[in-house]
Amino acid sequence: MPTNQGKITIKSLDGLTPGKILWDGQLKGFGARRTGSNISFVLMYRTKENRQRFYTIGKFGSPWSPERARDEALRLLYEVRAGKDPAGDKIAARRGETVAELCKAYLEEIESGRLRIRGGREKKPETIRADRSRISVHVEPRLGAKKVASITTQDIENFMHEVAKQSGKPMASRTVAMLGAIFNWAVKNKMRPDNPCKGIELYPDEPRNRRLTEDEYALLGDAIRKSDAWPAIPLAAKFLALTGWRSGEAMNLRRADVDFARRTANLPDTKTGQSMRPLAHRAVEILRAVPVTASELFFPSINGTVIDSYARAFAPLSPAPDITPHVLRHSFASLANDIGLTDATIGAMLGHAKQTMTSRYQHSADAVLLKAADMVADETARLMGEVQAAAQVIPLKA
Repeated sequence: MPTNQGKITIKSLDGLTPGKILWDGQLKGFGARRTGSNISFVLMYRTKENRQRFYTIGKFGSPWSPERARDEALRLLYEVRAGKDPAGDKIAARRGETVAELCKAYLEEIESGRLRIRGGREKKPETIRADRSRISVHVEPRLGAKKVASITTQDIENFMHEVAKQSGKPMASRTVAMLGAIFNWAVKNKMRPDNPCKGIELYPDEPRNRRLTEDEYALLGDAIRKSDAWPAIPLAAKFLALTGWRSGEAMNLRRADVDFARRTANLPDTKTGQSMRPLAHRAVEILRAVPVTASELFFPSINGTVIDSYARAFAPLSPAPDITPHVLRHSFASLANDIGLTDATIGAMLGHAKQTMTSRYQHSADAVLLKAADMVADETARLMGEVQAAAQVIPLKA
């Protein structure tokens, strides 16, 4: 192996013959190798485990001049001194999983119940469906073919901005947050040493101020009464408007969860864990009107199973395209605030995460909560055109 006693220069490369390496005389391990008509800059080093590694920096020519290649070799040697293995990482990236494969493995782990989220809870089926949709629509087309180990923070930033242009900033932030969880799992399974989503500044949350106007309440009530859809769809819409529940909570509500005598629903598994909810008289009447069938659900699909994506089923009833089941929840809270109820009372009716230790062990709603639930439900019913003292309901077909 010929060795140059000085720095490698463009002139010194002229005499390099095929198969030979010209070593730099000042930076140990840095060299240039000719293969056929091409010259590549290389670095030889030993890992902390004393393994000899050979790393190809790049081919001579733009952008790799001898000076720039030497700077890169010096940077790599600093990484080696810190315990890293650039050549090993390069091999792993070449052989490693793609982002699409990582997402598939993550979803399988989540769906099996082996992987838990905060608080040791399993992800909700509707959340898993949302994750699968984001992966299919946004992640796989843009990042799916890339190797897990090659993804950089800049890649994630660029990805977030592209998703924002296509589907809006809230969707971009939610998708990057999901990717952060996926890459945390990749780090845990030693697919890469770090999480490229860490430190990404997400778009700020846009305030959700949308609430139904009086006219929209009237239109919703009229649409529910005239609907010819599967009865569980309009019935659930009315229940959501009267209670402010999350749609997933209503779709999964089972007979065993409801104590009619105490007008209380004890939900075993909500977004915030176990939750006790007061039921207004009007909400109770809706539930009582549901005939007993083979399904334990109050609002089942035609097949007796949980309705998949209630937001889509609700759309034909919506007075406006941007009115979703979540807007019904926000409208309920706004009405409660208009009436003068306290934040604590509203939070208890909605099942917010912040609860006192006493409320966690309650199994029935107290008189104050029940009265508050009735007040909001009665005002909601009035706005929806219900003039009777009792709520008009749409019975499910047996």
